[in-house]
Amino acid sequence: IYKLIPLNCTTFKRRYEVTFSFCLESSISLRCKIILSQLIEMRWLFPFCPQAGAYLVGTINPELYRFPEDKSETDFPEGNIGRLWFSVEYEKESERLLVSLIKARKLQPPSGSCNPLVKIYLLPDERRYLQSKTKRKNLNPQFDEDFVFQVSIKTLKFCVYHVDKQKKQVLLGQVIFPLKNEALAEDGKVVTWRDLEPDNLEPPSEHGDLQFSLSYNDYLARLTVVVLRARGLKLQNERNSVCVRVSLMSHSQHIKSKRTTAILGSSNPLYNETFSFKVDQPELDATSLSLSVLQEDDETSTLGCVIVGPFMYTRGKELEHWNEMISKPKELVKRWHALSLSS
Repeated sequence: IYKLIPLNCTTFKRRYEVTFSFCLESSISLRCKIILSQLIEMRWLFPFCPQAGAYLVGTINPELYRFPEDKSETDFPEGNIGRLWFSVEYEKESERLLVSLIKARKLQPPSGSCNPLVKIYLLPDERRYLQSKTKRKNLNPQFDEDFVFQVSIKTLKFCVYHVDKQKKQVLLGQVIFPLKNEALAEDGKVVTWRDLEPDNLEPPSEHGDLQFSLSYNDYLARLTVVVLRARGLKLQNERNSVCVRVSLMSHSQHIKSKRTTAILGSSNPLYNETFSFKVDQPELDATSLSLSVLQEDDETSTLGCVIVGPFMYTRGKELEHWNEMISKPKELVKRWHALSLSS
C-alpha cells in the first residue's frame, strides 16, 4: 500500500507536518523536527515517483497487523473425543454465576449421526442441572445459550450427550471446571475451552459397574439412594430392558424394594432416579442396601448386584461408601461399585 503526496513542496511539507505532529511533539525533540523539515524541503527523505508526480512516502507491512491464528478448532490431540467452548462470569456482590455455552467441536457419537445437548451441573449437587437445546444431526454444534446459577464459588460440570432415535441420552464426554480459578478473582467474563473427558477412565469390571449416591438425614430419619448409571453390562439380549432394583434390608431380612424405569437394550444405561427409605438412626447398624441390575424378558434375570452397609454385612469399597455417608450427614456421597453375580 503506497501513500502519495503531491509534488508541490510547500503543500507536501505542510501535510507531512500535520500528519506526524502528534508523534513529533510527544517523542521527538524540536531539533529533530527542524532537521526532518529540512530533509523534506531538500527532497532527500523520500524518493520521487515521476509516473505519479508525487513522492513515495513508504509501505505498510500487512504481516505486522495479523492476529495470531486460532488453532483451537484445528489442533486436536490423538484420541480426542471432542472439545467444548464456554465462558464464565462471576458476580461477587449478587453471587450469581453467568455461564455461556458457546459451541462444541469434533464430537464422537456411537453412530455417524449426532443430536447433541449439554447438561450443566453445579457440583456437588448432581440432582439439579440446566440443559441446552438439542442440536439435530451436528457433530460441531453452535449453542450460544446463556445460563444463570445463584451460587457461592463451587465447581461446574458440563456433560455432553447424544440423543438417539429412541430419545435415549448417551454420554459423549464431560468437562469439570473448578470455579476457584484465579481468573474469577475479579468480576469479568472468562472465555475458555476444555477437551471432553470420559466419565471414568477405569475399564469396567467383569460383570459391569453401577454408580449411585447415598445420603442419610438423621433429623428426618431418611436414607436416600440416587441410582445414577451403569456401565459395561453383559446383556444377554440387547432387545430387552434393564432396570435397577434397590432393596432395603434389616438383619438380612428384606423390608422394601423399589425399581428404576427400564432402559431398553443399553449396556451403559443412564437413570438419575432417587429413592428414599424411612430408617431410624438406631437401626442403621443393622441396615444394608442391595442394588441389583435386572434384565427383563419372559423371565427376569440378574446381571449383577452390590451390597452396601455397615461392617456386619460388607467390606472394602462398599463399607467405605457407607461409612462416608454416615460421616457426612445430609450430603450425597457418590461412588462406582463393581457388580458381582453373588448376593
